Amino acid sequence: MTPAEQLEINRRRDRLLASIALTSGIGLLIAMPFALRAGAEFFLPLTAALVVAIALVPFLEWMERRRVPSALAAFLAVIAFLLVANTALVLIVVPATDWFRVLPQRLPKIQANLAPLIDFYSQLQRFVDETVQMLASGPVAAAQTAAVEAPRSLLQFAATSAPAAIIQMVFGLLIIYFFLAGWTRLRRRTINSRGSFDGALAVARVIQNVVDATSAYVITIATINLCLGMAVAVALWVIGMPSPMMWGGIVALLNFVPYFGPMLAAVLLGLGGLMVFDDVWVAVLPAVLQIGFHLVEANVVTPLVLGRRLTMNPLLILVSLTFWGWVWGTPGALLGVPLLIIIQTVVAAAGTPDIAGFLFEQGTLTVTPRKENDEKEESPDAGG
Repeated sequence: MTPAEQLEINRRRDRLLASIALTSGIGLLIAMPFALRAGAEFFLPLTAALVVAIALVPFLEWMERRRVPSALAAFLAVIAFLLVANTALVLIVVPATDWFRVLPQRLPKIQANLAPLIDFYSQLQRFVDETVQMLASGPVAAAQTAAVEAPRSLLQFAATSAPAAIIQMVFGLLIIYFFLAGWTRLRRRTINSRGSFDGALAVARVIQNVVDATSAYVITIATINLCLGMAVAVALWVIGMPSPMMWGGIVALLNFVPYFGPMLAAVLLGLGGLMVFDDVWVAVLPAVLQIGFHLVEANVVTPLVLGRRLTMNPLLILVSLTFWGWVWGTPGALLGVPLLIIIQTVVAAAGTPDIAGFLFEQGTLTVTPRKENDEKEESPDAGG
C-alpha cells in the first residue's frame, strides 16, 4: 500500500468518525431542550443552584483564605444568600400581595384615568368593548374560570403545590451547600486527574474563567440593579407613589432580564400609577421615570462598569433569553445570561468544530491552521 493510499484511507476514516460525531451532536441538541423542559422539576432547581453556587465561589474562597473550614464557609455562604433572597422577597412579595388584592377595586379608577384617551380613540373603545364582551361570555372565559376554580380551598392549593416548591427549594439549597463545601477538593481532583501538565493547566484555566466570568457578571449586575432599584424607589417616594421599595425591588429584579424585563417593569409601573393617581399624565410619570433611569443605566453605567470584559452579542442574548424562557419560563429567562456566559466560556476553551469545512471542503470537524498564515508569519524573517 502506497503512502498516498494510506493517507486516503486515514482521511476517509476521520471523515466517517466526524460524521458520526456531527450526527450525534445534532441529535443531542435537538433532544436536549425537550428533555430539559419535561424534567423542569429536577433540572431547573439544579441549574439555578449551580449558577448561584458558582457566583458564591469567590466569597467561599475569600473565607477559605482566612482559614475558615470549607464546610463552615459553605454554610455561611448559604446563609448570606438566604438573607439576601429573604430580604428581597419581603420587600417585593408582601406589598405586591396588597396591590393585587385591591386591584379589582381600583379598576374603575384606572378606567376613569384612561377615559380621555379611550374617548379620543372611539373606534378603539368599540373594539375593546366587543372584545371584553366576547371574552366575558365566550368559551375562553369558561375555560379560564374552570382553571382558576380548580382548587376548592386554600388548604387544597397549599397541599398540592406548596410541598413541591418546598422540596425544590431544599434541593437547591443542598446543591449549593455541597457544591461549595466540596469545591476545593473537586477542583483539585479534576486538575490532578489530567494525564499531562498542559491538560491540567487547561482545565484549571477553564474552571477559573467560568467562575470569574459568572461571578463577575452576577455580582456586578446585581449591584447595578440594586442601585437602579434604589434610585427608582427614591424617585417614586418623591412623587408620592405608595410602596416605593416594592417598586424598586420589582425594577431591580426584572432588570436581570435584558430588553424584556425593563419593558415589563414600565408596564407594571404604568398600571400602578393609574391605580393611585387621578391625573393620567401624573399616572404615567412612574413609568417615565423608570424608563429614564433604565436608559442611563443601560447606555452609561453598565458599559462603563463592565467595559469590554463581559460584552456579549445582543443576538446571542436574545436567543438565550428566548430559548431558556421557552424551556423554563420566567426562571429560565433570569438564568439565560449567566448560562450563556458559562457556555461561551467553555466553548471558547474547547474550540468550535469546523462544520463548514466538513460540509463544503471535504475535511473533518477539526480546524487546521492555514498555510498562507504560516507563510505570512515566516515572510518577515525571510525578508530580514
